[in-house]
Amino acid sequence: MSAITTGRAAADVSTQPIAGGLTGFVRRSALAIRRRTVGTVKAALPPLVTLGLFLVGWLAVSYGLLTPEKRFLLPPPQDVVSVGILDPDSFNEIWTGLVNTAQVAFTGLFISIVVGFAIAIVMAQSRLFERALYPWAVVLQTVPILALVPIIGFWYGFDFGSRVIVCVLISLFPIITNTLFGLRSADRGHHDLFTLHGASRLQRLLKLQLPGALPAIFTGLRISGGLSVVGAIVGDFFFRQGDPGLGRLLDMYTARLESERLFAAVIFSSLLGLSVFWFFGIVGRLAVRSWHESAQERP
Repeated sequence: MSAITTGRAAADVSTQPIAGGLTGFVRRSALAIRRRTVGTVKAALPPLVTLGLFLVGWLAVSYGLLTPEKRFLLPPPQDVVSVGILDPDSFNEIWTGLVNTAQVAFTGLFISIVVGFAIAIVMAQSRLFERALYPWAVVLQTVPILALVPIIGFWYGFDFGSRVIVCVLISLFPIITNTLFGLRSADRGHHDLFTLHGASRLQRLLKLQLPGALPAIFTGLRISGGLSVVGAIVGDFFFRQGDPGLGRLLDMYTARLESERLFAAVIFSSLLGLSVFWFFGIVGRLAVRSWHESAQERP
């Protein structure tokens, strides 16, 4: 009988660590979920409060400062939603324009990424190439794009290709400058370590410079993502051939004084730019969050 009692006591003792470990795991999981929820609320609350204040100010101006005959200058938010978004004809028209604009913007952004990375890598490998190419990249950035739009149209036509060129011209410079800055920012001590191990130029680029440049690269991608949407809209506004995008819709709604549809098109344009910006922000955090301070969660 004493042997049986002793065996049961030993079994109870052996299960205590398992029960304690399971309880601790549940508590830690609940605490992690609670912290994540609190962090999400803290991150989402300020933008939502700002949006609420903006809508209140919009309503106040629309109903308080504008007479009914001038209400078309700033329609109330509910009219923009009902006429510009919920109306099937308006929504289908704006959505089609959004898709066409997105195709131009993403094509131009892809070309800008490829060309910008290539130019930045070449300049990072040779000071001679940097002195030869960088001033012209600055000149290209400082020339007003509206002055180049007619020339681009005369040379390449007024359809999809010309719009893509406008996107590339607008979004190329931030990729070049940020990528070059990141490649040049590698620590001198790390360079010395690679030199001691006899690393080749390619190994130094792939294993030291490019990984260290990722935060700066994604910063440039976020900037260029929004600029590519602007370039697509500007190109569509001036090049009136091919499938219409948001630029032509904005011009058409302005000429017709259809302010509700005009504001709805502006909202969709902003959401397109924000979606590209957020996409590169999320990818950038996933790429560098395990080692770079800019992506670490702050208490």
